[in-house]
Amino acid sequence: MRLITQFIWRKHALERMLERAITRNEVMECAYKGEVIESYPEDFPFPSFLVLYSDPMPLHIVMAMDGEECYIITAYRPNPDEFENNFTTRIKG
Repeated sequence: MRLITQFIWRKHALERMLERAITRNEVMECAYKGEVIESYPEDFPFPSFLVLYSDPMPLHIVMAMDGEECYIITAYRPNPDEFENNFTTRIKG
């Protein structure tokens, strides 16, 4: 489990979560229990990660970490047309 003491919700993430009927609790559970499936170490101002959690439905979040603070960038349900069955690997187009 990642050490997270505070979530910082980006406006973009909150707008997308509302559009997609994704709750803050689902995102927080993904952040705590999910698996990092892609890393973006060059992102600015902090490295970010694509995280998958699949209980009960697959959920991807993009988050950045600054010490113990977790910035939620966006959240979405992965599209089966874009990811393999396990939702961890992008389908090459």
